[in-house]
Amino acid sequence: MMNIAITGGTGFVGSALTGYLTTLGHHVFILTRNSRNKQNTESITFVEWLNENACPEEHLPSLDAIINLAGATLNRRWTRPYKEKILHSRLQATKETIRLTQSLPQVPKVLINASAIGYYGTSTEHTFHEDSPPIDASFLHFVCREWEKEASEAVKLGIRTIYARFGLILDNKSGAFPKLLLPYQMFAGGPLGHGEQWYSWIHLRDVVESIYFLLHHEKCEGPVNITSPYPERMENFGKKLSKETNRPHWLRVPSKIVEKGLGDMSTLILEGQHVSPNRLISHGYTFTYPTVETAFKQLLHGR
Repeated sequence: MMNIAITGGTGFVGSALTGYLTTLGHHVFILTRNSRNKQNTESITFVEWLNENACPEEHLPSLDAIINLAGATLNRRWTRPYKEKILHSRLQATKETIRLTQSLPQVPKVLINASAIGYYGTSTEHTFHEDSPPIDASFLHFVCREWEKEASEAVKLGIRTIYARFGLILDNKSGAFPKLLLPYQMFAGGPLGHGEQWYSWIHLRDVVESIYFLLHHEKCEGPVNITSPYPERMENFGKKLSKETNRPHWLRVPSKIVEKGLGDMSTLILEGQHVSPNRLISHGYTFTYPTVETAFKQLLHGR
């Protein structure tokens, strides 16, 4: 049994990961700003952090691992103040994670720190792997770069550190998938923008299982792309979703309409990158849902 601390443990990925880890018999310590309205269980302990006078280290045992998922959601309109919140929330949580590890009697063996494939920039032509340099200086690249830089302080403490660069996470309850599915449910599905943009996606179950895989693979460190080995261009992604839902794929939504509705957040939908999970593959991870066809069948039909 491992003692694992998770920041952002009540969020989209954190909740699924907590459920998975506790089912396997591990004890999860969820670091949260509000622990008063949450009930501890035999396998989950809520610990207050990032509040004035909070001392989470006083309520934690020796930890085997810390998984830092905390940060303001990207899934809303990016005003200038909200962009600042996106960056600040990630840096604040990561700085506190590093401080916390230094305050414990013994440092954890591994830190898995969230990041994103936005680190690489966007392209319809290039394929990116973990050693690829970024090709532009977008807002998301800047956020990911600074986020990973802050997390790299753990390396100096002798902690095996992984920067988990997440792709587009598919789940039928949260994240982007319900929004992508809705037009098809309304018989108004079709490509968004030019349709040539890449979606480097991954099923939520593979996110959870790959994180667990990385906890145990002691030779794996540094950036790791958490994406399916088979990205899809938006046009093909939509056609396959159309086939699985038995709904038409016909109504193209011009980029300007998406940009007007979502602002800068539209880059998540209108731009993309072809990302390869080389390190997961080379270390032997087996994807449960490697293709969008298998992912769609599970998300839409539970099989």
